[in-house]
Amino acid sequence: MSKIEWNENTFSKFAYLSDPRISKDGKKVAYVLTKANLKDNKYENTIVVEEVEEGGRKFIENASMPRFSPSGKKITFVRANEEKKTAEVWLYDLSSMSGKKVLEAKNILDVSWNEDDRRILITGFKRRDDEDFVFEDDVPVWFDAKGFFDGEKTTFWIVDTESEEVLEEFDAERFSSAIWHGDAVIYNVPHRINEKPQFFKFYDVYLYRDGESEKLFEGVSYAAVHSNGELVLLYGKPKKEKRSEHNFFYLWDGKDVKPLTEQFVYNNGGGKLDEKGNLHFTMAKEGKISLYKLERETLTPIVEDNSWVMGFDVSGDGKVVLLKETDTRLRELYLWDGELKQITDYNGPIFAKLKTRPIKHFRFKSLDLELDGWYIKPDIKEGEKAPVIVFVHGGPKGMYGYYFKYEMQLMADKGYYVVFVNPRGSNGYEEDFALRVLERTGLEDFQDILNGVEEFFKLEPQADRERVGITGISYGGFMTNWALTQSDLFKAGISENGISYWLTSYAFSDIGLWFDKEVIGDNPLENENYKKLSPLFYAKNVKAPLLLIHSLEDYRCPLDQSVMFYHVLKDLGKEVYIAIFKRGAHGHSLRGSPRHRAKRYKLFMEFFERKLKKYEEGFDVEKILKECKTEK
Repeated sequence: MSKIEWNENTFSKFAYLSDPRISKDGKKVAYVLTKANLKDNKYENTIVVEEVEEGGRKFIENASMPRFSPSGKKITFVRANEEKKTAEVWLYDLSSMSGKKVLEAKNILDVSWNEDDRRILITGFKRRDDEDFVFEDDVPVWFDAKGFFDGEKTTFWIVDTESEEVLEEFDAERFSSAIWHGDAVIYNVPHRINEKPQFFKFYDVYLYRDGESEKLFEGVSYAAVHSNGELVLLYGKPKKEKRSEHNFFYLWDGKDVKPLTEQFVYNNGGGKLDEKGNLHFTMAKEGKISLYKLERETLTPIVEDNSWVMGFDVSGDGKVVLLKETDTRLRELYLWDGELKQITDYNGPIFAKLKTRPIKHFRFKSLDLELDGWYIKPDIKEGEKAPVIVFVHGGPKGMYGYYFKYEMQLMADKGYYVVFVNPRGSNGYEEDFALRVLERTGLEDFQDILNGVEEFFKLEPQADRERVGITGISYGGFMTNWALTQSDLFKAGISENGISYWLTSYAFSDIGLWFDKEVIGDNPLENENYKKLSPLFYAKNVKAPLLLIHSLEDYRCPLDQSVMFYHVLKDLGKEVYIAIFKRGAHGHSLRGSPRHRAKRYKLFMEFFERKLKKYEEGFDVEKILKECKTEK
């Protein structure tokens, strides 16, 4: 059997599944199948509709956001019109697979069906869209992956799919969301305090019916996320002091709010109700994202093994369709109806020819805590030693664990130990664990990483302490910058979209006005933390070569963060390089164009190859990219 090689293009061989949906009667499931086309430098999305009982498949090309009608006889989806730069909502009859366009708008965020099997609720947004300038009198002025707000308002359309007419239309604040609740619409609006929007912390919740809005809740920290027509599922907390607090689920019956999942301690993810009012929800716990069913007081695990559930949906009678991913296998579709059954195996033939390496778990003591760490061991001959790359997740409330990380498998195949831990501040533990990093970012959490690496060295004597690299994105990029200024352990670093100066991040980032004030501290213009915890002011300590990778359209950790660090390090005579991708938001490592991603992987591999294996001076990017094949 011929083997598939791990390289910068291997990602394009995989099929990526997303947005699983199940019909109300549980007889059909749908999902989006995405392939990366390196030759044409684009992603190709296809909606796949599976007949659960009969086993047939239907395909809808150039489509995303599948939504079954309540009868299961129809499906809506969104199709991009590249020529007009708009999004189109289409309706297909599933028996004939014939369809029609029911609405076209510039920006569509979500679509959901009313129980009448006829009306749909479409959520989108509108802007001024002047061709010469943007104007804003609110904050922030921009947002990652969305660009400049330019007076943006969320728009809700109630559309009749038969007549293709907009029956009702109303606007709300940016970042508002809505669900059907019987024949009414419940929508969540960011609450304001002293005219400042409290994004992702406080909400006002309204009920809209026949052109009139009634306020249900004011200044709460939960939002309405699902309804079965009688009960409304709320997600968040009654009142948060910090955005970093955990989220749980609550039930509103029209009178009282009842807590559902607070007793389970760990941070909750997605949640949905079935017709009986049973809750299905995900929960992050110690490197796993598991799926549960809560029926009255009884909690039933649906998926609780070493894996991540990456999306799910529930039928009226409680069948569940879900995407499950492990450390060695990309997500595939599963169906649960009392038992878990795998439905798809798109990537099985690829993995049959591609070696993957399982992660090895270990626990370690760090200061006052017991923490989780993992590593991947490369193929290594007895008596030899191998270099090490330490990965740091984003967040700080991110989480490592049992999911498929492309760069880790890639570098393990190239002969590196890969080490990663969940330091304090990570998701997947009790709420206090997540809050411990606030106003102390880079202090104890960095010690946690160092202590995890030391424990790893005890476990793997073939790991070469003299050849250790470090890398990460976002908070992981900050920690890479920080690590090279605070420790001599690391002999090379790749910092991606990371922070180097917290004060400019506070003032420039799309979320800086609240995120940085929570993570670093209040009163940014006076608080010494904004200098004390910034790698920029310790640049003279850097001894290891550093590659900074950043995307120009990142508004979460804006480009100034890497450019400042690069300029200062260069001025100090340090070995540093910067690669600025001209397109791509904060998540460019996963959502950049296929060629963009291939070039990034190539830079990533070659930098560590030259600095941790070959000990080469310089970094000849022209020579490196000539070796990068971006066509299949």
